[in-house]
Amino acid sequence: MALDLVLLGPPGSGKGTQAARVTERYQIPAIASGDILRAQVEAGTALGQRVRSYLDRGELVPDQLVVDIIRQRLSQPDTEAGFILDGFPRTLPQAQALDAMLAELQRPLDGVLYLETAPTSPTTGSTSSSSRRRP
Repeated sequence: MALDLVLLGPPGSGKGTQAARVTERYQIPAIASGDILRAQVEAGTALGQRVRSYLDRGELVPDQLVVDIIRQRLSQPDTEAGFILDGFPRTLPQAQALDAMLAELQRPLDGVLYLETAPTSPTTGSTSSSSRRRP
C-alpha cells in the first residue's frame, strides 16, 4: 500500500526536515517542486528550457508547467510505494490540478500536513506568549 503525503507550511516551518524523516522511515521520495524545477533547468530538458524562459524574465513559473513537471515526477517508478510532496501545491489551481491528477492515477492522498512555527518575540526571540524581562 502506497503512502502519499503533502507537506505544507511557510518557509522555515520544517517541511524539508520532516520530509527527510518520513523518507528515511518509509523509504519513499520527498519531492520538492523547487528542487525539481532547478533539476529540469540544469538537465536542459524541454520542460527545463520552458522553466528557464520564465526565470530569465523574472517571472513566476506558470501553475500548469509546475503541474506538468510534478506529473512527470510522480510517474517515475520510485513513487510506487508512495511520495511526499514538499511545498506543492502552492496555489488553488495547483491544488485542483493535483486532485485531478491523483484521481486519474487512482491514488488518493493519505494525508496533508500543515506545519507551522510558533511566532517569536522580536525583542527576546522567545516563542512563548509572555516574556520575562530582567530588571
